[in-house]
Formats: sequence, C-alpha cells, structure tokens
Amino acid sequence: MINSLLKKLFGSKNERELKRLRVLVEKINAIEENYTGLDDSQLAAKTDEFRQRLAQGETLDDLLVEAFAVVREAAKRVLGMRHFDVQLIGGMVLHQGKIAEMKTGEGKTLMATLASYLNALPGKGVHVVTVNDYLASRDAEWMGQVHRFLGLTVDCIVHGLTDEQRKKAYSCDITYGTNNEFGFDYLRDNMKFSLDDYVQRPLYYSIVDEVDSILIDEARTPLIISGPSEDSSELYYTANRIIPMLKMGELIEHRDGKIGQTVKEYTGDYTVDEKAKSAMLTEQGVAKVEKLLNIDNLYEPGNIEILHHVNQSLKAHVLFKRDVDYVVKDGEVMIVDEFTGRLMPGRRWSDGLHQSVEAKEGVKIESENQTLATITFQNYFRMYDKLAGMTGTADTEAAEFHEIYKLDVVVIPTNRPMVRKDQSDVIYKTEKEKFNALVEDIAGRYEKGQPVLVGTISIENSEILASLLKKRGVPHHVLNAKHHEKEAEIVAQAGRKGAVTIATNMAGRGTDIVLGGNPELLAQREAATAEDPEAALAELLAKYQTQCAKEKAEVLEAGGLYILGTERHESRRIDNQLRGRAGRQGDPGESHFYLSLEDDLLRIFGSHRVAYVMDRLKIPEGEPIEHGMISKAIENAQKKVEGHNFEIRKHLIEYDDVMNTQRKVIYTQRKEVLAGENLRDIVIGIVDELIEDTVATFCPEKTSPRDWNWNSLSEDIYSLFNMLFTVPEEVDAQLTQVQLIQNLKDQVHQRLEEREQEFSTPVFEHLMKVLLLQTIDAQWKDHLLSIDHLKEGIGLRGYAQKNPKEEYKREAYGLFMEMMGRIRQEVIEKLFRIQLAREEDVERMEEQQRQRRIELNRAGGEDQVRKPMTRQDAKVGRNDPCPCGSGRKYKKCCGA
Repeated sequence: MINSLLKKLFGSKNERELKRLRVLVEKINAIEENYTGLDDSQLAAKTDEFRQRLAQGETLDDLLVEAFAVVREAAKRVLGMRHFDVQLIGGMVLHQGKIAEMKTGEGKTLMATLASYLNALPGKGVHVVTVNDYLASRDAEWMGQVHRFLGLTVDCIVHGLTDEQRKKAYSCDITYGTNNEFGFDYLRDNMKFSLDDYVQRPLYYSIVDEVDSILIDEARTPLIISGPSEDSSELYYTANRIIPMLKMGELIEHRDGKIGQTVKEYTGDYTVDEKAKSAMLTEQGVAKVEKLLNIDNLYEPGNIEILHHVNQSLKAHVLFKRDVDYVVKDGEVMIVDEFTGRLMPGRRWSDGLHQSVEAKEGVKIESENQTLATITFQNYFRMYDKLAGMTGTADTEAAEFHEIYKLDVVVIPTNRPMVRKDQSDVIYKTEKEKFNALVEDIAGRYEKGQPVLVGTISIENSEILASLLKKRGVPHHVLNAKHHEKEAEIVAQAGRKGAVTIATNMAGRGTDIVLGGNPELLAQREAATAEDPEAALAELLAKYQTQCAKEKAEVLEAGGLYILGTERHESRRIDNQLRGRAGRQGDPGESHFYLSLEDDLLRIFGSHRVAYVMDRLKIPEGEPIEHGMISKAIENAQKKVEGHNFEIRKHLIEYDDVMNTQRKVIYTQRKEVLAGENLRDIVIGIVDELIEDTVATFCPEKTSPRDWNWNSLSEDIYSLFNMLFTVPEEVDAQLTQVQLIQNLKDQVHQRLEEREQEFSTPVFEHLMKVLLLQTIDAQWKDHLLSIDHLKEGIGLRGYAQKNPKEEYKREAYGLFMEMMGRIRQEVIEKLFRIQLAREEDVERMEEQQRQRRIELNRAGGEDQVRKPMTRQDAKVGRNDPCPCGSGRKYKKCCGA
C-alpha cells in the first residue's frame, strides 16, 4: 500500500528515468536546425571533430546531444527516416548500458544507430548482435549507410568467412553479426598459435538485438568447440533396438494393509516426467534390459557405459519428437530451436543424445566429440566493458537480466497510442475441436480480406493446420524450420490483403510486417527477372506503391492484422512477441489464442480443473470456454515454467562460473606465452616452483638434514631436469631448506643456460613457446573431459547429504590444480630432454631402420617373410583390461 502511494506521488522508477531523458531529447530537438543547413561533407566532418574533442578530455556523455542530432540528420538524408523522440530516448538507454524495451514496429534497428555511432567514436569497436545471418547482413548494409556517410567503417560477420575476412570485419568501427559467430570466434582465437592470427579485438561495447532471445532463451545451451573421440556407434544401435520393446508405466499409490501406510510404486518398464523433461527405468525395466542384453547387472562398473547409452536412447525415444524438437534433412538430424522455430545447423545435443536420436531415425551416426573449448553466452557477454540490449519483450524477465547481467530494463513508450485488441483465450476440450474452430475463424477473416498471422509452437502443428486450410481452399504460406530460406520475404508480406501466414514460434523476428505489403520488396522481386532490372525498378516501384496504399486502406477497414495463437508457449514472452506483430505505429489489430485441454502446457499443468468445470457445465462438443479467469490461470502456469527455466539457467551459470575462472587463467597464460616477451621468466618461474615443491616434499623444514630423503630427492631432480644431483656423503647439520633450494636453483638455472647455448637463443625461445602451448592445450582438453565426467555424477552427492554445487567447486578446483602441476612438470621434463636433430641425421636414422628390417626379414628366410602373421594369444577386446598390467582398458592404453 505504501509503495503504491509513493508511486502515485513520485511515479515509478521507469517513469522517473523517462522524465530525466526527455530533458536531453528537448536539447537535441533545440539544436536540430543547426545541422539541417550543413552540406554533406560538413556533416560528415563532425565525426573527426567529436574524436578530437574526446582526445582533449571530453566524455561520450558530453557529446551525446550533438552526436544524436548528427545521426538523426544523416538518417534523414541517407535513408529518408527521421528518428522519433522515443527512439532518441531508446538510444540513450542503450548508451547507458541498459535494455530498451520497445514494441514491435517502433524502429529498434534505426534506434541502435544512435548508440552505436556514439560508442564507435573512441575507435575500440562496437558489436551489434542479431539472431541470424540474414538480419546481420541486412542491418550492416541498411543502417551501415548512415555510419559510412558519417565516415565510420562498417562490416558484418557471417558463417563461412575466412580468418582474414573476419579480422578485417572486427577491425571496423561497427561490426554486425550473430551471437554464435562472436562467441565461436572468441573460442577459436584462444586456440591459435600466434597473436597475429587473433581476429577479435578486446571486447568493448555490444548492443544485443532481440536480447531476450539471445541472453535468455539461447543461454541454456553453451557454445562448444569439439573434436572427435572414440567411436561407440554399435552401442547406440544396440540400445536403440531394445527401447521399443519397453512399455511406459506410471506412478501409482495404494494402501499397504500390512504396514498401514500409502505406498508409491511404478508400473511398466519406464516412467516419464514431462515437467522435468526426464525419463527413467523402473526396477522392472532394469530387469528387462538386463535380460535383453544378456548381462547380469546393469549397474556393475563394467556396464556403466551400456547403462549410459540405454538412458540416452530412452530419452531420444520418449522425450524428443520428430518435426517438433528436430527434423531429418538430407540424411542429417537437425535441432529445431524451441523458441524461434529455426533450424540450428552445426549444433548437436551433447552427452551422446544426438547420436541416440540418429540411431532412432536410422541415419548415419556421427562420431562422438570431446570438448576442446566451451563458454556460455552469459559469461561471453559479461566480458564486454559495456553491454546493452533491445527487444519488444524484456520486462517479464527484468529480474533475471539484473541478477545475471546487471542489466536494467527501461520500457520505452510507443510513438503512437497502441489500439490493438487482445482477446481472452478460448479453450476447447480436444485438439480436433480447436483446429476445426481455427480453420473456421481463418476462413471467415480471409473472406473479408483481413490478413491473418497464425503462430504455432511446432512444425507438426503448422503442417496439420496447413493441410486443413488446403482442404478448405484457403491459400496460405507456411513458415517453419523446413521452409526458412524465404523467411524474411514471407513475413514482410504477411500484412497484405487476405494473406494467411502460418509461422512456427514467430520465426521472422526483426522483419516488419507492413499493412498492405512492402512495395520495395515487391518491386525488387519482379525487377530481378527483367532484362534491365534498374530501369524496371523505378516503374514497378511506382506501380506497387499505389497498389499497396490501396490495399492498406482495405486492410485497415477490415480491422488490421489478426494474430491467431494456436497454443500457449511455456514462456509469456514468446506469446507477447506473437501479439506484438500487430498494432505497429498505432495501426489497428487484434490477437486471439485458441487452446485445448490436450495442449502440452494445459495437460502438464493442471488442465483437470478446467476439464472438471466443462464437465459440470455440460458444455457440448465444439463449444469453448472463454473467461479472463482462465487466461489468468494459464499465465500463472507460465510463470511457474519461467521460474523453473530460470533456475536451470542459473544452475548452468553457477557451474560455468567455476570453469570461467579457470578458463581466464588458461587463456591469460596462453596470451602471455604467445606474446613471447618473457618466456624465459615463465620457464624459470616454473623451474623454481618445482624445486621448492620437490624440496618441501623430501626435505621437511622442521627435520634434521641428516634425516632428509636424499635418494628420492636425487631421483626426482633427475626425472624433472635430466640432471644428476650427487647425494652428499657427509650432510652438514647446519644446512637449511632455503640454502638447499637456492643451491638447486643455481645448478638448474646453469643447466638451462647450457641448454639454450646448445640450441641457440632464437631456437630455444621458439622451443619454449611450442612446448608451453602444446602442453597447455593438451592438458586443458583433458581437464575439460574430466570436468564433463565430474558434472555427470555430481548430482548424486545430494544423496549423501552434501551440496552438489559446493562439492563441484571443491573437486573442480582440485582437478585444476592437478592439471597446472602436470603442465609444469611435463614442460620442464621435455625442455631438459629434447634433442636437436639435423634433417640429414633424421634421414640417416630412417635409412638405418629400413636396412635393419630388410636384414631381419632375410635372417628369417624368404618363406618365413611371406607367411601370414599368427597371433599367439587370444585377441584383446577394446574394453578388456590391457595386457600390459596398467589396470586401464585396452582402448585407453596400448590400443589407443
């Protein structure tokens, strides 16, 4: 009550922020006329003037008013578009490092030119991040005209560029690209062997378009660069064959008379928890799998690998649906982004899940991969000195943005009042009734010429609806992951008279829907087939401008764009994105969601209450329930799911924060080595650490020197530095640990200088660099594999009343320190043992080996040489213990 009273008196935090920014807007408007009289060259010269003033000590905030006025004037001249006052406010919010929430169609793309220009003036590089390559290329070309006019350099990062092209693009003042490209370039840079090969500069300022999609929806999946590991395709096929023989069960409760308590039991071979998206074998299922695989105990240590494959195959069969979670295209399983409906080529589910889906679909199983480098989007984008974002739907996730990224959300008002009508949801008993009602509604709107945009949450549903509309004779476009090539063009024309467009999860974000159609796109498409496209374009443009203006009037008369949702998404933002396609810039519009009790969200989250009401009211088939209370209940269910998903993302980043600290240490060390300025100091530092650790191990400070373990010390010194350390016959009782350490350091440093003279300084420095890099990379790769294995089993610590997160931090730290120790030891052992060989010496040694083989063959007789080789012992299986006695599997030891 006190909070609402204070809000009435002083306004909300958002309103106070807008009020403060409007003062700056008035200043920009006041000086607008100062720039209209300048010619093009004078206006472009302002960029150099601003840069000089920055060099003299002024700040970007000091330049903001003038810089925004210059960009507004440049956009008027180059694009014929003048920034609205609300866009100026949005530009200021972006400059402050916050998120600007603007409704769809309010001009976020143009708004970003203000903040990107201002922050590009220091010359450190601005990154504008978009959700796909098409939008990155489009915006770099379209908005880049404004920046180039003002003397800035602009380029774009898309899939398939060479390192030279990427380096050139990153060196520009403003670089457009997708989140995946920026993130993968960062990882690839930190795997290179020369600083000159790095393509990215230090991360300075980034504007993330569709920030909710990139920093929240996609943040559940980390970026991973991986390489091939061992092949286990046969196990996937084996597991895939037995899963269809299992039967799904459920959790049942019954009262046990003997103990007088309610007992929970699972029926069937496995159970599915759709809320948690998990599946697990029951005791009955485990027994059945053991029988089918002819093994005694599925949980024996030797069968853990088989158990893993069975569990992943079970998930693939019961939780992942074709044309919903993935599609099969050109003999390849491609993931469908659950939030945008787009295909994600090159992305694969980890931990063998993707291979299990490939086995299920009968396509070629690609080899499993081992992680070589990985980072989450959260930790990548938090490395920027300043981060900003823009979207039409961020306010519902404001708490997460602040907690994870320290980003505040500012809601920008619309340029014109919003007049779209958002109807209450209607709910049908069955999916069949819902689809019949949808088709009737769409057909009625089509007949009166009103454009309809239908949003579905899966490819499967979009194709069901398309087939029903085809039977009804309603022409339409289907836009989903199977038909994404013409995505932007289809969406751009979705506002034409009588257009019916079916889009999966609002694919086509970032493309404006213009009522009546976009005359420029229509003209360009037709001109492309003409003999002289340039001559045809002007004539066609005039023709389509007239036609589209007439169509727009008819569409406005029909009620504007009609948004039809076929199902509620688990995130309110996705529903709001769909609604937001209508009602741009004060246009009329309407939105309506059709649901059924068989929809996933309602089925999983308490549709039984609604079903009970429908049964009690005896609602006949085909009649829906429509009430604001039901919409509210569904919204509450969505809030629960959003909270659950937030916990998943928070869990991911808490674990990755541990890795992020380790990643920074390794990447910093790599850069120091690549810089090559103090390699000798690095190596001497490692040598000194090893000497101190070794002496501390065998020569405890509080023990008499006569009791020190001199023989073990000597052995370790020889093992590490390839140097004989003579054990003294008579030990000086006054000798201290510090004196011994210094004595050893002097000897090893002397030995290091001798090694340097053997090789010559340039060669030795190159050798140190190569050894350090190769060892760091090899050990880091193995460490990532160890961390993957640690993550797999860490959750089980909860059964021992231990906090899995704390256990993970402790053990990950221990593994990291072990890895750092191995790096130090391996580098030094190699450095003190490696031999320099001339090319002619290598050739002579190879010739000697060839001659020796020939002599051995002759000694054994010609007939013996031709005899096939016979194995004396039984064949060793890949998973059998290695015959050498190491205790490891053969494939991991001598058979590697």
